[in-house]
Amino acid sequence: MIQVTPELLARHDQPGPRYTSYPTALEFSETFDRDEYAGALATAAGHPHRPLSLYLHLPFCEARCSFCACHVVVTKNRNLSDVYLERVVEEAELVASRLGARRRLVQYHWGGGTPTYYPPEVLAGLHQQLMERFELDPGAEVGIEVDPRVTTIEHLRLLDELGFNRISLGVQDLDAGVQEHIGRHQTEEQTVSLYQAARDLGFESINLDLIYGLPGQDEATLGRTLDRVVELRPDRLAVYSFAFVPWIRPHQKRMDPALLPDTDAKFSLLASVVTRLTGVGYRQIGMDHFALPDDDLARAAASGSLNRNFMGYTTKRDTEIVALGTSGISDLSFAYAQNHRRLASYLQDVDDGLLPIERGYRLSRENRLRRHVITELMCNGSIDLDEAAARFGWDDAGIFGNEIVELTRPGGLVDEGMAVVEGRTVHATELGMLFVRRLARVFDVHTARRDDDRPVFSRTV
Repeated sequence: MIQVTPELLARHDQPGPRYTSYPTALEFSETFDRDEYAGALATAAGHPHRPLSLYLHLPFCEARCSFCACHVVVTKNRNLSDVYLERVVEEAELVASRLGARRRLVQYHWGGGTPTYYPPEVLAGLHQQLMERFELDPGAEVGIEVDPRVTTIEHLRLLDELGFNRISLGVQDLDAGVQEHIGRHQTEEQTVSLYQAARDLGFESINLDLIYGLPGQDEATLGRTLDRVVELRPDRLAVYSFAFVPWIRPHQKRMDPALLPDTDAKFSLLASVVTRLTGVGYRQIGMDHFALPDDDLARAAASGSLNRNFMGYTTKRDTEIVALGTSGISDLSFAYAQNHRRLASYLQDVDDGLLPIERGYRLSRENRLRRHVITELMCNGSIDLDEAAARFGWDDAGIFGNEIVELTRPGGLVDEGMAVVEGRTVHATELGMLFVRRLARVFDVHTARRDDDRPVFSRTV
């Protein structure tokens, strides 16, 4: 296992983006409005053969877990959640009408919140209405995130019948003490029984979500969770660093910061995850995913074709995303567009027949070039900067000169053993992939201009 000194951790475990987009959502502006989004959709409609993904955000939960950093709406008011689905379908019509004939999806994903907050028959109706406006490619990835505490066998059977072939189960940690600290009580039986049912139904890929760095978590508690998870042998595991950001998510203030592992202890948790999972045959993918060698994600990583977007790591490259629902972020070739995060604003705009856009960002050619460089580093650990510049028609030979200097200066990331620079090609080392957010940040001109003392991002480890 890689040896990391406390001094190196102190230097590089700094706040930084997760780079599901570049520029990050922090740069989005309200000057980007629904008219700009309509224009971006019209441009997308002019490229009917490019791959398209659809993301649907279903934000409702019956209770909020104190660790959660997702955009959720906590309510037991089923009238409100039913109205929301009506508006989602109306938004789908607004978007689809602007896409013209471009309706075929290579990727279709439901996230939340808790999509299975709704009963099976309601989800069936929603899917049918969406498929009246879009169609699935025969080889489409059709995925959903589920909470084992509220998801039933009837849910799984329905999802299988509807064509969902990938499922992600939220677990976080199986230890009862840790669960108490994070406000999420989920028995091992709930997790295991739902996992086994999904396996029996034949889902192509089953993912389990875990988190390291939670309050009360140590190597012993996490080790027991890993032991049980390894016995199940899911196709994929997403093991996320806990993002403690109470200045963004005030409900996290319910947790006692004194119970959080310190920097050294948190890195030890990450090291134990990597050692345990790679030791039983999982391949580490990017910064926080693991997959069995025959899973599509591992194959994409092996071939250098892995990609990253708002849905995380994916095998689908050069795919544009349209997002439905509150807070959803569409990712088109030249723009990001985010729906209203406030539920009432979202509902009102759609009710008025308007695209419910709150803010967004129009990408310049340099933005798109830097996005490509950062994505390649985050996904595949290597980038030929000249090849990248040529890909975007960039004729300034000096582009990234400052970044090369930054990497190779005395005490820079090359000296730290995180990167190797050969001419104009940058390779992340094994150590560098553990700190890949730090490496990617070198190419981010926005964070380079920002005051690092301002609390914005979670820590990189």
